Amino acid sequence: MPTPAPGPVPVDGAPRGRSHPAWRRVGRVLLDAAATTVVVLVAWTGLLAVFDVSPYVGKGPAQVWEHLVTDADAGSNRTEVLGLLGETLADASIGFVVGMAAALVLAAAIVLSRTAEAAIMPVAMLLRSVPLIALAPIIVLLVGRGVASVAVMSGIVVLFPALVTIVLGLRSASPQMRDLVTVLGGGPRTVLRLVQLPAALPAVFAAVRISVPGAITGALIAEWLATGGGIGYGVVSAVGRAQNTKVWALVVVVTLASLVLYTLAQLVEQWVLARFGPAAGRA
Repeated sequence: MPTPAPGPVPVDGAPRGRSHPAWRRVGRVLLDAAATTVVVLVAWTGLLAVFDVSPYVGKGPAQVWEHLVTDADAGSNRTEVLGLLGETLADASIGFVVGMAAALVLAAAIVLSRTAEAAIMPVAMLLRSVPLIALAPIIVLLVGRGVASVAVMSGIVVLFPALVTIVLGLRSASPQMRDLVTVLGGGPRTVLRLVQLPAALPAVFAAVRISVPGAITGALIAEWLATGGGIGYGVVSAVGRAQNTKVWALVVVVTLASLVLYTLAQLVEQWVLARFGPAAGRA
């Protein structure tokens, strides 16, 4: 009886028919996001009950849902809340881009020059250690209350953790690979471009994940202290008018937006690292 010819063997040795690891990673990210949402909802409801918060002050998920979905004026409530959210996300995107771009440039300078490190890190630590509320009046005096103040305040929140993370990632490159490029005639900038930047991709995406909620926090502070718009000012205004359900709705919406953006950053990270990360060449 003839023996059937063996089928093609995958290059990576993995049996066919199994789900691709990339899809498993995506599923894990989405499952983590769903689990986080459930934990937050349970903690929210439980803490209101445990501390016996007055229903006038503490609003649960059901009250927020009614405010945004089922009440007679839910349509106008959603329009107002989503409009404020759009302003906050636009402000946060400005701070995120400014902070991450500054972190990448400064991290490269620090890796290339010890003198640059000695000059940059103390200033970055100073900006991190001084409360932004204390810096806000000076920032407003220097750049005004417009987009520039949002970029500076939100960028400050993003800058320091992103800078430290990216510097550590750049310095994690293999010494052997750095030496190889140097022996072949490459200078420090070539080593940075060909060896250190690819090796730092995981750290860069870790900085992105840290910076997404940080940029939103910076935007909220800037809106509260400088621009007078977005959810940052909307919460303060609603508190002053005792519109407590609106306050909770604004907080819930911006929190969900942060979670969604964080999850998207994780998904992009999984895709990029699978194609271009350090382990991609060994797949």
